[in-house]
Amino acid sequence: MTKLKANVFAAKCSSREVLVLISEKWVCLIVCALSKQKVLRFGELKRLCEGVSQKMLTQTLRKLERDGLVIRTIYADKLPLKVEYKLSPLGNNLVPVIEQVKSWAETNMNKINQHRMAFEKKNNAV
Repeated sequence: MTKLKANVFAAKCSSREVLVLISEKWVCLIVCALSKQKVLRFGELKRLCEGVSQKMLTQTLRKLERDGLVIRTIYADKLPLKVEYKLSPLGNNLVPVIEQVKSWAETNMNKINQHRMAFEKKNNAV
């Protein structure tokens, strides 16, 4: 298999798909949650990621599992069925990047809200 040079600006490069994946809101929140708790069940993730629907959480976890960022473990010997999620080594490798974005968002949210209000005020005055 030939290794291609990654280029997120190229429309057909799969690195763009990876960038789109990791920029999704729920992906960032799930990775952060799993980085703090190490292992979580579906319901625990749903409670931590306030506002996520069951369907969206399921879809996002499947994508993360498909791409090797999350490991899903099923304990079939438990009733009711027990399923746990944890970050894979690849997923753990992503944590510092997402943590930095999370920190930036939290640090700058007030400034951004001020800019938003000024923008709205200016554009509603026209």
